[in-house]
Amino acid sequence: MAELYNKRPNDGGVSESIGFLLIFTIVIAGIGLVTLYGYPLLLHQQVSADEKIMEKNMIVLQNDVKSLAYKTVPFKETSLKIGGGSLTVYNSSYNLANSPKLTIEYPTGTIVVDSFKSGELSYESVSAQTDISLQNGAVVMRPRIQTGSTMLADPRWFYDAQTKTMVINLINITSDNIIAKEGIGTVRMKLVDTNYTSFDVSPPGGVLTVRYTPQTDKNYEVAWRNYFTKSLNMGGAGPYTLTGVNKLVVKKYDVKIESI
Repeated sequence: MAELYNKRPNDGGVSESIGFLLIFTIVIAGIGLVTLYGYPLLLHQQVSADEKIMEKNMIVLQNDVKSLAYKTVPFKETSLKIGGGSLTVYNSSYNLANSPKLTIEYPTGTIVVDSFKSGELSYESVSAQTDISLQNGAVVMRPRIQTGSTMLADPRWFYDAQTKTMVINLINITSDNIIAKEGIGTVRMKLVDTNYTSFDVSPPGGVLTVRYTPQTDKNYEVAWRNYFTKSLNMGGAGPYTLTGVNKLVVKKYDVKIESI
């Protein structure tokens, strides 16, 4: 009985105060952990999702270019979401001194395509530090913080081993000026010109030589080298050669980007 009379009047609130402080501390610690670990992970997932979406979008745009060039569709229009970066058109006359170039010799020593500059439709991601480019009919990707590049979708070049005929399609992306877009955009393009040239050698069995000069600040040389050597089975490490070619067909297409 003496213990009951010795209990102070405010002792009953001590346990509630301690419980509140414990719960409050746990909540703050949980918020801190989510902010420290969870939020950066969510941002990384969002950046990765934006990059994957743009990879698919660039392949869709590649298919639009193919429809214009190979199916004689006069006009194409595609709406897309540009997240985490910007989509920019660099026409073939932009930065001529530093543009990537293709030179083709057939047979050896005879230049049939001299320093072809294709222009490009380029997605540049600031958050992911990644560039994805639609250039010369191919979709290529490169990380900015590392060396190297990869080809996501091949251009339409092919070699017929039966007739020993090489067909090269060169696609030139043009525009009235440099165009850039972020957010939601609609890419409008049309075919403005085509050119077809056929080359034969006598006697048959010439050597086809392709020289690729990359752009110094946006280097996709690894992607193109892998395409030449692995997909087309061309020899060398630049220039690239293919022997025993009886006929070369070069088709050029000018595709104009009117707006994004």
